[in-house]
Amino acid sequence: MRIIRGKYQRRQINAPTNLPVRPTTDMAKESLFNILENNIDFEESRALDLFSGTGNISYELVSRGCVAVTAVDKDNGCVRFIRETAAKLNMKELMVINADVLRFLNSHKAKYDVIFADPPYENEDYETIIDLVFKNGLLNTDGLFILEHDKRHDFSAHPHFKEHRKYGKVNFTFFAN
Repeated sequence: MRIIRGKYQRRQINAPTNLPVRPTTDMAKESLFNILENNIDFEESRALDLFSGTGNISYELVSRGCVAVTAVDKDNGCVRFIRETAAKLNMKELMVINADVLRFLNSHKAKYDVIFADPPYENEDYETIIDLVFKNGLLNTDGLFILEHDKRHDFSAHPHFKEHRKYGKVNFTFFAN
């Protein structure tokens, strides 16, 4: 896994093989960030990375200039790896929280310009995750919420649906206020 652009461009991140993750592919991540670059001013943005796993998306957000990135994952190994990697790269903008995402969303009140969620594909709480983001007002007015999922899910009927993109086996659905 590598950081594509920004301050930490071309840095390779080698995650341990024993982490319970499915990192977003470099091709899908590059395509996602090409879309985000046209919609978000990273240098003034706050971002939330849910089910952050290896921290792949968080590192890219920090590298591109986000003023604050919060990564949330419940796996101790993932949290430790993200913290260690952020420390090695001196990413002071990255805060890592060890928590269950649904509990975090139920109690958290900060607002973000970008929210990215990459739950395990077998997760059955997709709708709950989407609804909690909007019910709790976590997304700023002009912000984007991106949900990564497999092909079995279609969120086009959701009232906050904006668009859907597919890159290989990776699907991104975009939501907005």
